[in-house]
Parts: sequence; C-alpha cells; structure tokens
Amino acid sequence: MRHFRLLVVGNGVSAYGSYLNMVALNVFIYEVTDSALAAGLFMAVRLMTSVVSGWASGRLVSVYDRKRLMVGADLTQGAAMVALLVAPDGARAGLLYILAVVTGFCSTLSGVALRSSIPEIVGGDLRLRANALLATGRSLAMIAGFASAGVLVAQLGYTAAIALDAVTFAVSASVLFSLPIRTNARRRAEAAEKDAGAGAAADGAEEREQGPSTSSLMLLRAAPVLAVMIVVRAADGLGSSSHNVALPVYSSGLDPSHPATFISQFWATWAIGNIVAQQICSRFAGRGRWQGPGERAFAIGSCVMSAAFIVVFTGLPTVAAIAAALVAGMADGLTETAYVTRLQAAPDEQRGRLFGLSASVENTGFGLGMLVSGALLDRYSPLHVVGLLHGVAIVLCAALFVVLVRQGRNAASEVSAPPAPPAPPAPPAERAEKETR
Repeated sequence: MRHFRLLVVGNGVSAYGSYLNMVALNVFIYEVTDSALAAGLFMAVRLMTSVVSGWASGRLVSVYDRKRLMVGADLTQGAAMVALLVAPDGARAGLLYILAVVTGFCSTLSGVALRSSIPEIVGGDLRLRANALLATGRSLAMIAGFASAGVLVAQLGYTAAIALDAVTFAVSASVLFSLPIRTNARRRAEAAEKDAGAGAAADGAEEREQGPSTSSLMLLRAAPVLAVMIVVRAADGLGSSSHNVALPVYSSGLDPSHPATFISQFWATWAIGNIVAQQICSRFAGRGRWQGPGERAFAIGSCVMSAAFIVVFTGLPTVAAIAAALVAGMADGLTETAYVTRLQAAPDEQRGRLFGLSASVENTGFGLGMLVSGALLDRYSPLHVVGLLHGVAIVLCAALFVVLVRQGRNAASEVSAPPAPPAPPAPPAERAEKETR
C-alpha cells in the first residue's frame, strides 16, 4: 500500500491536469476555430475514440505489461500537448482532432490498465481499500482542477494551462516508472512456463486468433449477474449524461446573471459526497466479515444515486438541492467501489478484457445520452429529461435487485433443505441374486 499511495498521488496529479484542461481546451478550441461546432466535434471525436479504444485496451492489457502501457500512455498524452503548443497557428486546428484521438485512446488505456492491475499491485484482500483511495484522489483532483481552472486561464491564459497539463502527465509517468510494482506478474509467470514448453508458439497463435472480447463474453455468460451490472453501468452513463447536459440549462434558469454558481456548488458537493463514501468503505474494509459493498449494495446505491439526481432538478431551495447532490455523490462513490471491486474478482487473464468491455459500454451509454439529452432539452424541461433517462437506470437497478433477492432465497432454501433419506436396503433374495451376478 505504501507504493500504491505514491501511485495514487501521481494519478491524482495527472487527473488534476486533465480536469484543468477540460476548461482550457474549450477556450483554446473556440479561439483557434471561432466555432462552437468545432468544440462539439472535438468532444464527439474524443468520446467515440474512448468507445472504440475500450475493446482494444482490454486486449492490450491482457497481452502486454500494464505498467509500461500506463507510462507510455502518459508520455504520449504529454507529448501531444507539447506538440499542440509548439505547432504553427495554421496547423493547430487540424492537430486538435489528432489530440482528441490521442487523449481519448490513452486515457481509456491507462484507466483499464490501472484498474485491472490493482489486485496484482496490492493483493486481492486490499483491493477495496485501494479502489477507495484511488477514487478519493481523483475526486480531490476534480475539485482542485475545476476550482483553479477559471483563475488560471483568466490570469495566465490557456497556453499555461495546457503546458501545466503536459507537466502533470510527465509527473505521473515518472512516478509510475520509478515504483517497484508488478501489474501482471501472474501473466508473465504463465508466459514463461509456456515459453519453456514445446507448444508455446501454437498457443500464442490461437490466442491471437481469438476476438478481443472472447474471454470476457464467456465469463459474462457464466456470470449473468455481472453482465446485468455492466448493463446497469451503461444506463448510469445514460443518466449521467442527462444531468451533465441539463445542468447548465437549469442553472441558467435559477440565476441568469451567474449561471456558473449553482454548477460549481453542485459538482463540489457531489465530489465531497463521493469522497465521504470512499473513506467509509476504506475504513470498514476487512473489518469482521465485511469485505465491501456487494451486488445488492450496487443495485440499491444506483437507485438512490439516480433518484437523488432527479431531486436536484425539482426546483427545491438551493440548500435542499445541494443536499441531494451530496446524497448523489455518496451513492455514486458506493456504487463505483462495489462495481470495480466486483470486476476485479475475475481472474487476471480475463480482468483486462472485462474492464475494456466496461469502458466501451459506459462510454457508449454516456455518448448516446448526450445526443438524446441535447435533442430532448429543446422541447422538454430539464426535470423531464433527467427524470426520463435516470428513470431507465432506476428500473434496471430495481430489476437487478429483485434477481439478487430471488437468487439469495433459492440459495438459502437449498442450504436449509433436509438431505434426502437413504435408499432402503434391498431384500435378501435380491441381494443374493446381485452377488451371484
């Protein structure tokens, strides 16, 4: 955990630069292109790249060393930022979309590699505490990034913000490279054993011929509850996009002169709630028989999270709405921990592909939700749009909870059922006949 805490610091520094850059790049794109459509297209390209790269990332982290992949992803993103800064003015517009592809692919690859590596880095028993610590670091980075973005861009300009982002990627890569951690030691040991055998080449050829999600799909067929959890995460992405799109519209209606006030309060409170939930999970991890929030907690937490987001848009006083945002953040932190910890219980050779599949599914849900929410907000209120899309997630979560309860009852009835009585002994004549035969 000592080495992992240093990794969390490096990852948090990189996350800070990414959140800072969300503001800086929007300003930069609009200044270079003078077009709001270009800014929207940049985000669309980045999101589509994240969807596609989830499948490829799952394949890569199952074959190659995950630590090297994470270091390479950070260095590539940092180099892309530097290239954007030093490029001539006429070439920057085209480089923006290359930057969208690079950052979309590398961020997805780094996230899949890190999450799938945690059981190897800290051990299976400490993965819950490690997940909570990692999520806390990213939440703190989000608060710091969004809080300082406006001041930094206003005082120093977008160039300084982009340069700072490049530095944060270099810091993250340096920390990762210097730490003596193993991210997929089991895969390397198995590979060494295969190399010593005569059939190593044939086994490698068979592995390359398999599709990028063969192992993960086979695991999902064997574990249908896990498959439903991934579908629920896609629905959560659908709902999350709705409140992301509707929040500026709703905030402008509350205070047209200062629309950013409620948005800042909302996200800061949400992040605080997320941190609180992660810290609670971390402190109780391993105490007694509790090994972290399970599948039922995931289903209940997802319902509470979606319901709280809907409440935020009901027109309540600011204090009550912010309290609902706090509940949403806590529920989001609980479900994130439960979901990631559950996926990490899969075998190492399947874990990377599962996280890659999950990244693609979640980004697909989020991207689809962005399109649907944007179209619906032209005709309906933010409450109706958020209620509709988050309502879909609530229905799926309720169905998952019912399935889990029924499975628990069936398992309990099987355990409590009395054993079948032994068969009566055969009559003497029949026994004699069998012995003679």
